[in-house]
Amino acid sequence: MKPMLNTKTIEAPDGPSEETTQQYVDLSVVIPAHNEERAVRETVDEVRRVLSELPIDFDIIVVDDGSTDGTLDAAKASGAHVIHSSDNAGYGATLKKGIAAGNSKYVAILDADGTYPPGQLPIMLDMAQDADMVVGDRGAHMKNVPLIRRPAKFMLNSLANYLAQRKIPDLNSGLRVFKRSSLTGFIPLLPMGFSFTTTITLCMICSHLTVLYHPIEYGVRIGQSKIRPADFFNFILLVFRAIVLFNPLRVFLPLGGILFGLGLLKFGYDVFRGDLSESAIFAFLAAIMIWSLGLIADMIARLHLRP
Repeated sequence: MKPMLNTKTIEAPDGPSEETTQQYVDLSVVIPAHNEERAVRETVDEVRRVLSELPIDFDIIVVDDGSTDGTLDAAKASGAHVIHSSDNAGYGATLKKGIAAGNSKYVAILDADGTYPPGQLPIMLDMAQDADMVVGDRGAHMKNVPLIRRPAKFMLNSLANYLAQRKIPDLNSGLRVFKRSSLTGFIPLLPMGFSFTTTITLCMICSHLTVLYHPIEYGVRIGQSKIRPADFFNFILLVFRAIVLFNPLRVFLPLGGILFGLGLLKFGYDVFRGDLSESAIFAFLAAIMIWSLGLIADMIARLHLRP
């Protein structure tokens, strides 16, 4: 593994205090937890065991997202740095709190439910030295996804691949390693809910940053999934929002083309009947308006976002 940074203390401008002084480490591992009392301590112990074998300094941050079971006590017993939220703010909000609480060159995120293997962190950390984000690719090992959710997942992945103009092996894996410098610029754009991982994937890919994938084994989760069927529609909306932000022509050009095509069909039908209707004209005008909005959105994206 390549040499990592030395340890040092970073102090806030007003001087050292318990709240403002943070130990600078090579890697901060953020573990969001909501009602994960059966798995959180085991997850922390395994992360610590794996990373203790590396010549790096690290910290483990568990963010308890308003759990109603014994998650908070189990997290404290693990010896991790624990942040407690009295309310259930959401997966994305929890990750944001954990990321902000760390002070490191690299950031890793890992679910507390036992599905992701901490043993892959050393390899992913090594890969992250030449990438902005490394994602644990569950690939063919995603045997634990319920059959009822697989069609929706396929539709979401297909839409994201098309709009991002790239094959995305795993859109919303919960095991990732980031360069903090590459991640922090996108934090204000990231949602508070489960679509945090989907959005950061699209943000980085559409910004032409280096995103690498590493195959991992995806285990059987301990406890119940927090994702609801209604979250699928939120995911779809987030995909469109992210693409409109970074590559708007991928949305506006096809949409305008559909309206223009409908206008042509209606125009041909009207010519055949010998009576030109307003609907064909409206379709042509709508297509021109949508294309114009797309060009304006594209200019804004190129001016204000990363190349």
